[in-house]
Formats: sequence, C-alpha cells, structure tokens
Amino acid sequence: MTSSPANDRRSCMPHNPAAEPQDESLGELVARASDHISTLVRSEIELAKAEFTFNAKRAGTAVGMFAAAAFILHLCLILASFAIAFGLVALGVWPWAAFAIVTLFYALVAGLLALFGTRKLKGLSGMKRTARSIRNLTGAGPGDELEDGEAAVTSGPPSAGEIGKRRETISDAS
Repeated sequence: MTSSPANDRRSCMPHNPAAEPQDESLGELVARASDHISTLVRSEIELAKAEFTFNAKRAGTAVGMFAAAAFILHLCLILASFAIAFGLVALGVWPWAAFAIVTLFYALVAGLLALFGTRKLKGLSGMKRTARSIRNLTGAGPGDELEDGEAAVTSGPPSAGEIGKRRETISDAS
C-alpha cells in the first residue's frame, strides 16, 4: 500500500486536541473559561503585588536618600551661616552684630517664602467642578443651587449631550 503525501503530512504533525472538535457541553466550556479567567485574574493580581512591592522599595530607598541629602544640605547651610558671620567679624563687624545680621537675613528669607506660599494658597479655587459633578450625581434637590448660582439638575442621569454642553475648560473655572 502506497502512502499519499497528504497522509505523510498528517502523520508528521503533532496531535493537537484543542484543534479537534470535542463533545463538551456548554456548561463545561463555561466552567473551564471561568477557571481560566480566575487564574488569569489571580496571576495579574500577583504580578501587580510584585511590581508594587518592587517599586515601593525603590521609592522608599529614594526618599531616604533625598532625606539624607536634605539633612546634609541643612548642615552645610548652618556651616555657611557661621562662615558668613565670621567673615563679617573679620571685616570689623562686632561678633554679636555679625550673627544678628545673618539671623535677620534668614528671617527675611523665611518671611518672604511664607508670604509667597500664602499667596499661592489663596489662589487655589478648590474643586468646584468636582463638587458640582458630585452634586449632580448624588441628586441634589431641584431647588438647590450650586456655588456659582446654577440650579442642580435632578431629572435623572444626564445624557452625553447634557454633559458635553455643561463642560467648561479649566481656564473658565478659575
């Protein structure tokens, strides 16, 4: 009996049971798919945990290094302050006056930084858009007014068009 080239190819190919139709019920297929999905989800969670742990360790190490650098820089500032004060003494300024000058300089710098920081905080507008969005989602009453005088809409969930027409740019919010 002679074998045809087609029969020879079939005998050389590996047996793949997934390629053949099987007599499994729909319930068995769903159960198997559910097992695969839960295994996939568990694997993804484990991967996320491992990545988070690795990144948290790196971030912790970096924060420690930044803290050490800030501490050393603070020590350098103290030493530079002494050097400036003693330099003023060498120029003929009384020692108490030299240290007072350096101290007043740092007090002035600290005051300016506090003033600029306070101005930056006063410039914050809060989260008006987020608060408005949450009020709309939680169903504020029809008579309730928002911070900017607009009445809250409670006729049900907003449609895509309603959301789009109420949208404002960030520059409009400030």
